[in-house]
Amino acid sequence: MPDSSFVGLHFLTQRTATAINSINDIDSSDWNQCANPEQMEYNPFLDHRFIKALEDSGSANSNTGWQPFHTIMRDKGRVVGVVPAYLKSHSQGEYVFDGAWADAWYRAGGEYYPKLQISIPFTPATGRRLLVATPLDNTQSIQEVEAQLLSATLQIAQKIQVSSLHITFMPKNQWENAGKLGLLKRVDTQFHWTNANYDSFEDFLRALSSKKRKNIRRERRGALENNIEIEWITGSDLTESHWDAFYQFYVDTGNRKWGTPYLTRAFFSMLSETMPDETLLIMCKREGKYIAGAINFIGSNTLFGRNWGCIEDHRFLHFETCYYQAIDFAIQHGINRVEAGAQGGHKIARGYMPQQTYSAHWIRNSEFRDAIKNYLNSEESFVQQDIDWIEKHTPFRKDLDLTNYHKKLD
Repeated sequence: MPDSSFVGLHFLTQRTATAINSINDIDSSDWNQCANPEQMEYNPFLDHRFIKALEDSGSANSNTGWQPFHTIMRDKGRVVGVVPAYLKSHSQGEYVFDGAWADAWYRAGGEYYPKLQISIPFTPATGRRLLVATPLDNTQSIQEVEAQLLSATLQIAQKIQVSSLHITFMPKNQWENAGKLGLLKRVDTQFHWTNANYDSFEDFLRALSSKKRKNIRRERRGALENNIEIEWITGSDLTESHWDAFYQFYVDTGNRKWGTPYLTRAFFSMLSETMPDETLLIMCKREGKYIAGAINFIGSNTLFGRNWGCIEDHRFLHFETCYYQAIDFAIQHGINRVEAGAQGGHKIARGYMPQQTYSAHWIRNSEFRDAIKNYLNSEESFVQQDIDWIEKHTPFRKDLDLTNYHKKLD
């Protein structure tokens, strides 16, 4: 394991930076004051409890190719910044795809792994990656401390001689600032639903074109036509029997579609123990037996849809469980946004609109970096073309003003 004792990095005056090999090596209150300061939007994936569940359950550790290597920055002993980072021996479970880069570098005689990945494992959801505690003193802005935190992490990456560093699903402002520090910038697309202060699901449907309204109503009826019932389960109502059923769905679907699932059974039990109120299971039952379900996580302004699974195939049930039920829940609970996970152009017809996602990349080798830069410049133009086309073919009514919708997405 690389040396994690990096103390007194040269650009810091009163601050020191270290790397830790487990989330358990930092007190949860020290981490959370940086990850989710009170005055910022709460993100459940940045919570110490969530990361601890990933690591302690054996889902994200050295055995699975996710060696924790979190950056911790202190000022006179006080933790003022943290970065969730992992040494990776592969590119699985990231959802920003660099496998072609690894292959190209290997063919050129280089070693792409290990690399340093700044992200939350298996979680394609946007969130701050350079986590700074507030309030700070008046001598520096949050952006200046974020820059110091990134510089410290880059120095660590250089010292341990990884091929590259990757920051994925970061907010736009951190992405832009990373570019100013010389990192390569990359964009991609997800599809998010925005709550325009709807009173009900029917109120939302009225914002869509007539054809889309009819299609969604047909799909919702069809999903439940085999006597299927839907349950929302959260908080203290979550039980081990729910997790046993859901894990069966998760493993069965994961094995059929993607290979070995990433998350262990223990991970889900830990969620019930430590953050039940931030966890939502949407479960489908037929003839008294659970047959499908989706797990979601509840932030202060966003409902994050994550994993889906089933042991019976029913037409439209995936759409109902993952997209329409999530919208229903968000409307009833006053949640502004639903992020339904990675990819999925089929979400457009169901009211989910394109939203750019952002990543930044540091490549050690200068020639390889130049080649990646050229590739990313070309890729970005295609991503923007796709977004422009989709926005011209929106499922919303032509007479609807989407100005406020786009403001909420930004």
